[in-house]
This record gives sequence, structure tokens and C-alpha cells, in this order.
Amino acid sequence: MEADIWPLYGLRLATPRLELRLPDDRALTELARLASGGVHDDSEMPFSVPWTAAPPADRARGCFQHVLSTIAGWRPEDWTLSLAVLHRGRVIGRQDLSSTDFAVVRETHTGSWLGVEHQGRGFGTEMRAAALHLAFDGLGAHSSLSAAMTDNPRSRRVSEKLGYRPDGLLTESVLGRARTLERLRLDRAGWEAHRAVPVETAGLGAAALALFGVRAPGVPDADAAAPD
Repeated sequence: MEADIWPLYGLRLATPRLELRLPDDRALTELARLASGGVHDDSEMPFSVPWTAAPPADRARGCFQHVLSTIAGWRPEDWTLSLAVLHRGRVIGRQDLSSTDFAVVRETHTGSWLGVEHQGRGFGTEMRAAALHLAFDGLGAHSSLSAAMTDNPRSRRVSEKLGYRPDGLLTESVLGRARTLERLRLDRAGWEAHRAVPVETAGLGAAALALFGVRAPGVPDADAAAPD
């Protein structure tokens, strides 16, 4: 994929063990196959959008279509960055960062999953830390939100490690049942106080920032630069 056509293909986030990037054809195929292999126990449903309830082949296609749809539907006012997570060159999961009207609200949302064979090794914390570094350090976010089912303690533990605080409860219908989610909020002060994972960012130039609705330092506002 060419970064000169879509600058976000040049974006890279690196932690001590992981690389996060927009997947090319090969990585997207790996990601879809990983989704087909399972993300959680069949007796659980940790997602408010129950995409994992589908058969394996449908999970693979749904994952594939989701990532492509985020690129096709991207607008600076409404975007979802859906990154493949790689460990030693192998795709192990997906990390999403999204926002609506980011230039105004300066708030993001995160979502993620790992293939079952890669869970329980701290990757979830590390990949979300990378997304939060992009949000706060790269894009200048003021806050970031996450939500987890109240019966999903693993997601809650990741949030606690990273400095999130409770931000209320939500009730949603999932597969015909009322499910309760806890919303969690991380502000800039909390993020700065809990930055335990080093993250390096590459490829976040002016062209990439503009896609997020962010003006790069030193680049004049278009209205301010326009002649009278």
C-alpha cells in the first residue's frame, strides 16, 4: 500500500514487543484468519457489537470488511483507525482508535481484541498504551474513553493499569439480552501519570495529521492564511 496515496499507511507505533500499523494485504489476510480462529470462549460475549457470534468464515470476512470500511468511510470529522498488532512479525490482534469531531472535542475511543493464543501475556496493555500515546502525544487528545462488560475483569484491569477512572454505566441490548457496560475515562493527567510503556511513533507528518482533523505545528490555518 502506498503512503503517498493514503498517508496512514506510513504510520507506525512501536513498543518494546509490538508494532502497530495499518494492515497491508498480507497482514489483513492474517488478521482475518486470526479472527476466524477465535477471540474468546464461546460461552462469553465481551463485545456490544457481537461480531464474534458468527461462524468462523463469517468472522474472517467481517474483520476483513471492517478494516476496509474504515478506510473507505474515513473523514476528518468521523474516523476509525484500525491497526494490526504484530509481535515478531506475526499478526496477533487488532487495536482501534476512533473519534467523531476530534478537532472540536479532542476525545478518542479505543477498542481491541487479541487471538486466543496470544492472550494472558500483557499484549493487551501494551497495544492500548500505543494507541493512547498516539491519541495524547501525537494528536493532542484531552481524554480517551473505553468501555467493558461488567463481567469482563480482564479489560477492566488493563484500564486500571493505564490510569482510567470510572465514568458511569451503560445498558445495551446484545443478542437479545440486556448487558451492562462500565464506561471508563482517561484524561491527560492520568495518562501522563501512568506512562509505563515506551512508545515510538513514525509517519505522523502533516498529511497524516490532516486526516485526523489536526493541524501540524507551524502549518497555518487555511482560513487565517486566506487573503481578504
